[in-house]
Amino acid sequence: MRTRPGWRSWTSPLNYRHAFHAGNFADLVKHALLLAVLDRLTRGAEPLTVIDTHAGAGLYSLQDEAARRSGEAQAGVARLLADEGGAPAVLTPLIAAVRECNPIGEVQVYPGSPWLAMRALRRGDAYVGCEIRPDDHHELTANLAPLRGGAKVELLQADGYAVAAQRLAQGRGRTLLLIDPPFERADDYARVAELIAGRPDPARQPALIWTPLKDLETFDAFLDSLERAGPASLVVAQARLRPLDDPMRMNGCAVVLVDAPDVEAEARAVCGWVAAQLGGPGGGVRVERLAGAAT
Repeated sequence: MRTRPGWRSWTSPLNYRHAFHAGNFADLVKHALLLAVLDRLTRGAEPLTVIDTHAGAGLYSLQDEAARRSGEAQAGVARLLADEGGAPAVLTPLIAAVRECNPIGEVQVYPGSPWLAMRALRRGDAYVGCEIRPDDHHELTANLAPLRGGAKVELLQADGYAVAAQRLAQGRGRTLLLIDPPFERADDYARVAELIAGRPDPARQPALIWTPLKDLETFDAFLDSLERAGPASLVVAQARLRPLDDPMRMNGCAVVLVDAPDVEAEARAVCGWVAAQLGGPGGGVRVERLAGAAT
């Protein structure tokens, strides 16, 4: 257990709306591991429900002014496709999904977590996407319409934390909780930890949490709060582009797997590729198990 620092470090939110950073290095880590977890969870006969607390718009144009100005997709998914032959196998499903969205020419569209999840789910599975912003919810509904022939779909304009807590309490079968906030609110870390601690059936309600890496104090405080929830399994995968010494900058990203299937090898592979190919001096990869044995 870490020594928990003060809450002061949790009060400097980082704006990470999906549309501003689509296809960047963090998306590659998050989405490759999401697909790896879904692959494991959909191998059995039991239906699976995915609850996505911050769904976003589902698909993102990389031709928008903001995307072109930031250049994050060019430094992320474009670099991945250029190194397709050298990328580890864990990135292959994501590459295939991006190619499917861009059948001709350069990458102009990047698929978000809702699109990727629905593409991976089976008939009889379910996807519950929560997006509180009216504009993003409208786009989400339109962007996922072509995929509605498979899994059951609910797209709610609602607070994803509240919806997830309510649905988990109902205990309707095995559920994957996908938590990917924009970190615009100072209480995002606390609400994530509260949601994890409140799961009534952790063994059947695994979670995948994405978070930016800004500074170690903020990140360790968050991990401490998750450890206090007492999960049977807690694995943290970090991809660092640079040292974690500037709390106002995204220096890397992490995926925290709570009571999830064992994808540690996949996590090491994708984080290693991202750190080596997209990072700079002082970057690196760290994958560690903080609780329990592999599930």
